[in-house]
Amino acid sequence: MNDLNAGRGRIGSSDRLAEPLRLADLTTVGVGGAMKRFVEPRTRQEFIDAVRDADDAGLPLLVIGGGSNLLVADEPFDGVVVRDARREVHRLGEGADAADGANTQTAQEVLLRADAGVNWDDFVTSCVNGGFSGIEGLSGVPGTVGASVVQNIGAYGQEVAQCVHSVEAWDRQTSRMVTLTHDDMHFGYRTSALKSSMYEAAGVPAKRFFPTPRYVVVSVTFVLCRSVNGVVAMGQLAKALGVEVGCTMPLDAIREAVLQVRAGKGMLEDPLRYGTPAMRGVRRPQNVAEAMKQRAVQASRSVALNQGAGTRINERTEAAHVARARADGGNANRAEMDQPDMNRHSCGSFFMNPVLSTTTAAALPADAPRFDVTLPDGTAGVKTSAAWLIDHAGFHKGFAVRPGAAAGLSTLHTLALTNRGGAKASDIAELARTIADGVAAAFGVRLVPEPVVVGMDLMTPDRAQ
Repeated sequence: MNDLNAGRGRIGSSDRLAEPLRLADLTTVGVGGAMKRFVEPRTRQEFIDAVRDADDAGLPLLVIGGGSNLLVADEPFDGVVVRDARREVHRLGEGADAADGANTQTAQEVLLRADAGVNWDDFVTSCVNGGFSGIEGLSGVPGTVGASVVQNIGAYGQEVAQCVHSVEAWDRQTSRMVTLTHDDMHFGYRTSALKSSMYEAAGVPAKRFFPTPRYVVVSVTFVLCRSVNGVVAMGQLAKALGVEVGCTMPLDAIREAVLQVRAGKGMLEDPLRYGTPAMRGVRRPQNVAEAMKQRAVQASRSVALNQGAGTRINERTEAAHVARARADGGNANRAEMDQPDMNRHSCGSFFMNPVLSTTTAAALPADAPRFDVTLPDGTAGVKTSAAWLIDHAGFHKGFAVRPGAAAGLSTLHTLALTNRGGAKASDIAELARTIADGVAAAFGVRLVPEPVVVGMDLMTPDRAQ
């Protein structure tokens, strides 16, 4: 499909960059030490060879996507960092792919195979533009296609698991390619069989494969619906759209609303990162430009709201600010737009929502959020809100362990631990431990980090791995 592959940029290899790369240059939170070796394979075979060569040499292996769900220590990473530079998407059932999986789809479905290195939001954008529904609620989630299935990303009523047909992966244990079916993936809340292979227990890395799963994603085949409309599945999204939950809306309207809601929480990556040498070409240029425009719109909306602070917001005033921003792409506020948005310099949601036994959940305050779930052993459980626990343990938006600290909670969202400028990984780790310890003391629940944490142990304070 031409649209799915249009506008792909090339990434400069590390030896062509003016300065040596650090992991801080590749992560959304902007922390992480130097890399001993950085490889960017551009073909399928080069990608497999890079993984296999590292394993054969007994070197630590870190395969990264967009660097959004990753917190790496300040010390140098003494291994191989691999970032997949393959960014092709193919619609199965066309041309050479006609016999490969097309017989499993219905007239209302389409199968799309995407390389692991495809930027996730680029993929969502193309699907929305192409009239393929099923992942529009996942608009704005940073990262890559490969990482999406490891983490089983989810937002606004959708999870990637709902539309995964199969995953093509390199098995590091047997040194062969495998195709994992949807059932093989064992998807769960922010987890999969791939992610589980990295851990002995929650937050406890397995010695053999961590920080890269046993199965390294090479490509993912998605099954999506042929429809220009999608279902509004969550109340927050329905409110933004002015409709009821369960209503159908155009895909582009849903996507725009999701981006607006995420921007209001600071839960979008800062598009300025794609202007740096380490990230240039990772996303399609036209999508980076659109993200910059959306950033300008959000900034103008914030200006309008701030001007109306303490009074009833004049919707016409807000609309005028937004319209001007849309018209000029933020040029009127260029100086401001060239400054980093520190609320976006995070790993995303840092802690997973705790899934508890009914006994543990019963000890929570009566007003704590509770959602019925099924535990891995098949018994009844309860999921509660990490954000609620953090807030009610006394950690407010903007919290920092000390005045002027370089790391702090987002001023918009208590689940985001942000680099306020010049933070190190140790600063983020100190903040994370402080919050986790405080929640444990207040409610007896230990929060588990959602990002992959490399070179540090956040489950036990002051202990290096």
